[in-house]
Amino acid sequence: MQNGFEGLKNGLTIGAFAQAAGVNVETIRFYQRKGLLSQPDKPLGSIRRYGDSDVARVRFVKSAQQLGFSLDEIAELLRLHDGTHCAEARTLAEHKLVGVRQKLADLTRIESALTGLVEQCCVTTGNVTCPLISALHCGTGA
Repeated sequence: MQNGFEGLKNGLTIGAFAQAAGVNVETIRFYQRKGLLSQPDKPLGSIRRYGDSDVARVRFVKSAQQLGFSLDEIAELLRLHDGTHCAEARTLAEHKLVGVRQKLADLTRIESALTGLVEQCCVTTGNVTCPLISALHCGTGA
């Protein structure tokens, strides 16, 4: 056993690779089609083998996805992976942060609008039109 991956000396099969990276085989194939992961050569009469650098690359992609980066943005980050392009990586992250802050502002606005509408629904009695439904019909919900 080397670097914590069984069979790494000879490389990992795609199934073992997927398991080591914490994804399924279709995710590996999808990343290969998207150009995020190369497909190793297939020796004549044998099967493709993957190494620890492949596992690390998939884990990088998954970590970046958890931070909200798109696959295109991740491809750009992978292009910068040698560590000498910190300013470019920072610019990408700053752009992502602006988008996250915009989404948070939108979610706060939506939360406020829905809170008000839910409160109106709770105080309405009788055969009055539902304030939530009325607001959505009139386009005044948000």
